[in-house]
Amino acid sequence: MQRGTSRPIAGVSLGLAVLCVLVGAFAGTGVQTFVTAKGWSYLSDDPQACANCHVMNEHLDGWQHSSHASVATCNDCHVPSDIVGKYLAKAEHGYRHSKAFTLQNFREPIRITPADLRIVQDNCVRCHQRLVEEMHIAPTGQPSECVHCHRTVGHAHMR
Repeated sequence: MQRGTSRPIAGVSLGLAVLCVLVGAFAGTGVQTFVTAKGWSYLSDDPQACANCHVMNEHLDGWQHSSHASVATCNDCHVPSDIVGKYLAKAEHGYRHSKAFTLQNFREPIRITPADLRIVQDNCVRCHQRLVEEMHIAPTGQPSECVHCHRTVGHAHMR
């Protein structure tokens, strides 16, 4: 062997090749899934993106016939209003929904989670602050859960 040249160690080259193939397969699968699922649409505020999955069609239809259709989109109610919270919630929702739909382990009709219900409640209070300031305050210091009485406000004729 000449001075200054080195021979690659077979294990390192093979290991690097295997790592590259695994990373490439993971990245390729991720990109394909993102494209197939119309992932870019979820970065917008377009309510049509929420109905990319058929289980949301009834919710979209309900929203279109609701009192909020002319003043609020899905994101106005279902994600935090701050930019960081909004995209963290969208990422969490996207992960949870894609996992549930891929594994087919979700309930129909779908139900809102307690954490997401808190987001909706916070957004109700934020948008209707002047109205709810004068309302009865629950022991938690917050108005009673808005959707308890106003269940169909955002999604008319929903159960």
